[in-house]
Amino acid sequence: MRFFVEQKNKGEIPGKPIFIGTQKQHKVEINLIAYDDEKYTEVEITDINELSKYVANYKNVWINIDGIHDVELIKNICNLYNIHTLIVEDIVNTGLRSKSDIDEDYIFTVIKMLFIDNEQTLHAEQLSMYLIENVLLTFQEKKGDAFDKIRERIRNKKGRIRSNNPSYLKYCLLDVIVDNYNNLVELFGENIEDLEDRILLNPNKDILEDINKNKIELNYFKKNIRPARVTIGNFKNNKSPLITKREQLFYNDLNELIGRVYDTLENYKNMLSEQLTVYSTNVNYKLNEIMKLLTIFSVIFIPITFIVGVYGTNFNNIPELKLEYGYFLMWAVIVFIIVAMLIFFKKRNWF
Repeated sequence: MRFFVEQKNKGEIPGKPIFIGTQKQHKVEINLIAYDDEKYTEVEITDINELSKYVANYKNVWINIDGIHDVELIKNICNLYNIHTLIVEDIVNTGLRSKSDIDEDYIFTVIKMLFIDNEQTLHAEQLSMYLIENVLLTFQEKKGDAFDKIRERIRNKKGRIRSNNPSYLKYCLLDVIVDNYNNLVELFGENIEDLEDRILLNPNKDILEDINKNKIELNYFKKNIRPARVTIGNFKNNKSPLITKREQLFYNDLNELIGRVYDTLENYKNMLSEQLTVYSTNVNYKLNEIMKLLTIFSVIFIPITFIVGVYGTNFNNIPELKLEYGYFLMWAVIVFIIVAMLIFFKKRNWF
């Protein structure tokens, strides 16, 4: 995948937008929500020239674009708001790490949204957010329902969104993403704790595969959470005029929340390492028990094999062969040796 990304834009002019990633929906969809304390409208935009009239008539405008594969359309939308071509290049590149650029006139943020598919595999989707004075543009790889609750709050005038500027809306969207991180971490933790019980009860090959799978998922999780933590940390105590002092408190709280999520991931990483150690210890212990049992049987059979070997020789003059009860006497000696050795091993707590 890395080779593909490097080759696709190799030799191109710096700042020339090129879509890098997988197209996840057929057509780009543009949805606009314009609102203030008194009025609200929600429309699907088919002509991007219509965007300007809503920006002029409403205090706050949220423009959401689902699908970023149509580079020309993305460029045209960005040109309406004087978005630099380097930022446009970042928007259409789905392989970026989470980042934030905070300027006096705008705040540009790239962050990864995480979700689990039907096969219980963790995936990431890129969300780009461009904030100016009264407009928030969001660019998603595909249409989804992650922000439906935010839209409902705007429609029904619940909470603070309608009475605040778009920077608060941006905080709400980031809060949804971080809350989802937290929910995924809790689900991840339940799987790890379940593994711990299974390891103690019956360590087997399936458990080892589950441990390795969880380690892979955790590394992928941390790969996306670490830069997201830095991204949101950049909002802490920033001096951008686009974020008011009142809203700054919410961003600071968000920074603490993602910090706790990251710390929890670190704890689960340590738990997985300990589980792997416990698994290896249990497997080695079982192997030692088996080897000990086999050794006991081998030691018991050494003198028995010696006796049988002596009386199985081909000499004519073996006095015990002519005894009437010699055969039964041999078995009595063998049984005595077995019982005596078992008693000896038991007293030594060897089994």
